[in-house]
Amino acid sequence: MNIKITGTGSYIPNVITKNADFHQHEFKNLDGTEFPHSNEETIQKFKDITGIAERRYLDDTLNASDIAFLAAQKAIEASNVDIETLDYIIVATNYGDVKKGSIQSDTVPSMATRVKYRLRIKNPGCVCYDVLFGCPGWIEGMIQAQAFIKCGMAKKCLVIGSESLSRVVDKHDRDSMIFSDGAGAAILEASENGGGILAHESATYSYNEANYIYFGKSNDQESDPNVRYIKMNGRKIYEFALINVPKAMKSCLEKSGKSIKDLKKVFIHQANEKMDEAILKRFYKLFGEKVPDGVMPMTIQELGNSSVATVPTLLDLVINKQIENQELQKGDIILLASVGAGMNINAIVYEY
Repeated sequence: MNIKITGTGSYIPNVITKNADFHQHEFKNLDGTEFPHSNEETIQKFKDITGIAERRYLDDTLNASDIAFLAAQKAIEASNVDIETLDYIIVATNYGDVKKGSIQSDTVPSMATRVKYRLRIKNPGCVCYDVLFGCPGWIEGMIQAQAFIKCGMAKKCLVIGSESLSRVVDKHDRDSMIFSDGAGAAILEASENGGGILAHESATYSYNEANYIYFGKSNDQESDPNVRYIKMNGRKIYEFALINVPKAMKSCLEKSGKSIKDLKKVFIHQANEKMDEAILKRFYKLFGEKVPDGVMPMTIQELGNSSVATVPTLLDLVINKQIENQELQKGDIILLASVGAGMNINAIVYEY
């Protein structure tokens, strides 16, 4: 028995926010002091480091559970699965639904339950729950789903990553420009055909790293201190990722029994273009190899960092040939990897 992705789907929001749209923001340091440089200089430096030129935000009428449903619909259609035969719906998210203008995260009922309701699934045996695992949440949901299938608890699972980070960013924080919204989904099934998930790796580093990403008050000292926003220690995350992510990717590939030369694509969580390039370079260096051209599809330039949605969205876009010069062929060996709040790291080696 193999465990395969039989359909994918994604939802990319319509609202495009370009770097120039931040020129009038009043950016401040964590202690509330003013930046020494102009916004134009700050934004250009941000672009040079992250590669992000624009990002997507939800329009005011949609929430994270809405776009999770929309991405799920596409994955279901692509897989041609009967929704009443789904055993699990797993939604990776970090903040649930945060309505436009609200300061509260709404997580009850679960996002997965809301998706099931919107899909109009009657079967009570379709179990729904959410995964809170930082940016690697969708990959972790896929790891859990394949475990359920392996042990006989399930045959078909719907795994979704959906987030609306634009609703939890501090407009006075320069890092707010990294974050975006989106949703991606996949159907995972037991299959008699070859391929599928070959190996996985997952880890949590919390001894010193637990608070590298956290919820904190605004950089504007005049703001309500009880209202919290997504915050991160970018330098610490960068250093952590460069050391630990390549090792996890290497371990996962070795578990799969595949060679680095077999690897056709690497789908990595996208939060910083230069960081991803450095991670990939270190990963290949561990095998004494150079990074092949075109092995790492990228969307960060236009889509930003949509947390749990980045990897499934990227995978769906490549499968559907929506990224120039990027496609998959039957039998291709690919690696999915992510890093994020926790600090959590995971990876999957998959035969397409």
